[in-house]
Amino acid sequence: MKVLLTNDDGIEAEGLQALRQALVAVAGIELVTIAPDGNRSATARMITTRRPLWVQEVAFEDGTVGFATDGTPVDCVRFATLGLVEGFTPDLIVSGINHGSNLGDDVTYSGTVAAAFEGLVLGVPAIAVSQQSTDREMDFRFGRSFRFEAAADFTARLVDDLDDVPLPEGTLLNINVPGDHPSGVDVTRLGKRIYRDELQLETDAGAGKRRYWIYGADPGYHDEPGTDLATLAQGRISVTPVHFDLTDVAGIAALATHDLTRLLAPAARGLG
Repeated sequence: MKVLLTNDDGIEAEGLQALRQALVAVAGIELVTIAPDGNRSATARMITTRRPLWVQEVAFEDGTVGFATDGTPVDCVRFATLGLVEGFTPDLIVSGINHGSNLGDDVTYSGTVAAAFEGLVLGVPAIAVSQQSTDREMDFRFGRSFRFEAAADFTARLVDDLDDVPLPEGTLLNINVPGDHPSGVDVTRLGKRIYRDELQLETDAGAGKRRYWIYGADPGYHDEPGTDLATLAQGRISVTPVHFDLTDVAGIAALATHDLTRLLAPAARGLG
């Protein structure tokens, strides 16, 4: 199996290196690492289209090499599928291990999850892995310290067992691992965040120029059983199947009962 490893924390990040070492140890895996050259957290599905991208070979301690780019996590996936490494087209995308959890609504901002989403767009199965800090915070902020061993080992075993995992086509797995030793694993749904954002003026430079904070530092969540947020709070690994189809099927039927064609009539009359 040909596996692309990427992340949004950068190619030197401890989480990526822990997962790289665990995946290399799995028999039958051909691993290529392509990651940003620095932190790209919260870049979501941002891509680079208006300039060329640098790629630099990076030597790892075990004698192998990876590839660092000044692009985004999504760009990294594109590099792999477009042939940056001769003879390598990934069968699986693994993104992580992210420094900090990616839970509930946060997945829409996450560069880690975005790389996995890009796999789905290209028809490649994908896994996103995130690690809560040992402080057990329940948001996306960096904690003081991380232990990646459990997350790396669990993900490597999952990849090794992927042929037997009932994963529907077009679905990625979003994995979040608690800061302490996990007590179990739950298959979950995405939970709901409570964001406490507010506009705070930091600097007034005069002449109409001001600097603001707009994002709160301590979002909460709805503590609902069966969600990724509730599971992580209980010290268990959360595995959430996520797909990319954003269409509201029920909404199609409801909207179809409304005569939208009639809205063309005034515009058509005006053209006369």
